[in-house]
Amino acid sequence: MNRFEQNNSLIRQDSAGIQSYMVNVYGWMTVAILLTSFVAFYTVHNSNIIAHVMMNKWILVGLIACEFSLVFGLTFFLQRLTGEIATAMLMLYSVLTGLTTSLSLIAYTGASIAGVFLTVSIMFGSLSIYGYSTKKSLSGLGNFLFMSVIGLTIVSLVNMWMKSSFLNLLFSYIGILVFSGLTAYDTQKLKEIGNRIDGRDKENMRKYAILGALTLYLDFINLFLMTIQVVGNRRQ
Repeated sequence: MNRFEQNNSLIRQDSAGIQSYMVNVYGWMTVAILLTSFVAFYTVHNSNIIAHVMMNKWILVGLIACEFSLVFGLTFFLQRLTGEIATAMLMLYSVLTGLTTSLSLIAYTGASIAGVFLTVSIMFGSLSIYGYSTKKSLSGLGNFLFMSVIGLTIVSLVNMWMKSSFLNLLFSYIGILVFSGLTAYDTQKLKEIGNRIDGRDKENMRKYAILGALTLYLDFINLFLMTIQVVGNRRQ
């Protein structure tokens, strides 16, 4: 499944244009990750926020619903949005993700979180470089990875009731493999998008850079969450 819609606003681009597009993608992704990190750090160290969210499950449900709505809006209604609105939606999504992920991170030590973050950053960077530079087409992985994400989502929902530690660990190991593959696959797809965007259309360039940033951001965050569940040191 191609998660990147093509339309008449996409044309052939030279190598300099591709690099400019990818720099924008990585730049906005980095801003989003830093914003999420700041919000998560602040929330973890603010017991009032944690208690308020955990005591009212509907707040958490509302946060998650907003996250899904923002991803849906950016993915399927990108051409109806301005660059500024698309950017604001990505930043809002980053804030909400910082809030929701903090509920998982409170179980781990600060040193463990920092160590896993550094490890995943190196993993992500290496995989993204591979996806960008490889001559081999990764398009054949698309459907398999997409179906794997659906499978992981179903398993995650089922395990909310089963609360199986074994199933959770297995889920995390498989998730690491899936999102590692998605990082390389999505990077290659974004490079193809960058090859077709008119660099003279700054508005369109920005919107597609935001969509690309969201895509890689999701890969990074999920890879981080899966990895910390496997190797993270829990608080005593």
